[in-house]
Amino acid sequence: MAEREIISADIIEEEEQENEAEENDDSGDSDLQLELSVFRAQWMSELIPSAGPSSGKKELFHAGDVKRKQDLAREEKARELFLKAVEEEQNGAVYEAIKYYRRAMQLVPDIEFKINYSRSPDPDNTEDSERDSEIADLLSYFQQQLTLQDMAAKICEPEVETSQMHISALPMEVLMYIFRWVVSSELDLRALEQLSLVCRGFYICARDPEIWRSACLRVWGRSCTKMVPFGSWREMFLERPRVRFDGVYISRTTYIRQGEESLDGFYRAWHQVEYYRYLRFFPDGQVMMLTTPEDPLTAVPRLRSRSSRGDSVMYGHFRLSQDTDNQTKVFVVVSKRKEEKVAEYQKNKFYRRSPGQDSEHSFHVGLQLSSGGRQRFNKLVWIHHSCNITYRSTGETVITTFNVDKTYTPLSFARVKSYTAFSDKPL
Repeated sequence: MAEREIISADIIEEEEQENEAEENDDSGDSDLQLELSVFRAQWMSELIPSAGPSSGKKELFHAGDVKRKQDLAREEKARELFLKAVEEEQNGAVYEAIKYYRRAMQLVPDIEFKINYSRSPDPDNTEDSERDSEIADLLSYFQQQLTLQDMAAKICEPEVETSQMHISALPMEVLMYIFRWVVSSELDLRALEQLSLVCRGFYICARDPEIWRSACLRVWGRSCTKMVPFGSWREMFLERPRVRFDGVYISRTTYIRQGEESLDGFYRAWHQVEYYRYLRFFPDGQVMMLTTPEDPLTAVPRLRSRSSRGDSVMYGHFRLSQDTDNQTKVFVVVSKRKEEKVAEYQKNKFYRRSPGQDSEHSFHVGLQLSSGGRQRFNKLVWIHHSCNITYRSTGETVITTFNVDKTYTPLSFARVKSYTAFSDKPL
């Protein structure tokens, strides 16, 4: 038994010597020596004779202890190599870093997830951290800086002297009116955020609560008289589910349809049908819907104006509804626009007039608002689609509900810059 302990002590001493030598050797020699030490430990544990059940348990325990030590030594070596690779990469030595990364992952494949990257605070960066904590509330910080710099509270200062009137000379009321024109009646809050990047004064103006409150009222109406549980009107507009107005929701549907049989009856044609659905929402509750085989490059410009001409474009209104399951749904009702004016050639007495339509068609659509990827509220999932036919002669209404299957692919949002390129009215 004493011999076995001496042998085990010798094995541990050899392993420690090999571990010390590995730190000074090259990558290939260190890996080879580590593998050899593991093999020797296993080999020696197998050569030790067993003297009974109790001694066998002790030997197994001792062998397991040796293996744990080997694993710890291997993990420690891999950690050193990985941290060395990180340091080389930060210094710009990419090729050297790759070598160290490879050696570390050969020892322990998942060493990246076993390293604690927490470091002690650097005394040189204490000032930066204090400055970051001070400007956590950027709006209050900018307001304080402007107040300290100029008691007249000018919103900004020109970089170079000019003989022309600078925008900082305008009264605050006029400047806020300009900002409302930037947002416009189409609620282009993206342009407002870009305008806030000009200077500190513009940043303060772009965070005006009244602008964001007006935008929330345009979207949700009387249901947002209070901003609870949100901290500000801007937070409500950014976080509360809503449809987007600066683009169009698009879905593409593709399916295979069986055609008619040939005249000789030898074959039957198959057709691949592809078409698109487009939905554009407006802040005042109006909506445009278009179903066409035309691709977005051709169809999207047709939805730029509300007075777009086209027999296939349908107009209507929408509303948002949030049920008890906290799922925001969008309900849309659209129909074809009625022709109010009669063309000149139709006034001719020789023109053959077709009989007026005896029925009115309206389509009811139910959609569920969701988010996907980096963008928010950029997906509409179909939950309902029906057609209501009302006969004028009898006043009867017939409702046909369509089966929402796989052909009803979700509508994904695509931003269109031309939709908000011009402002017709201020916010």
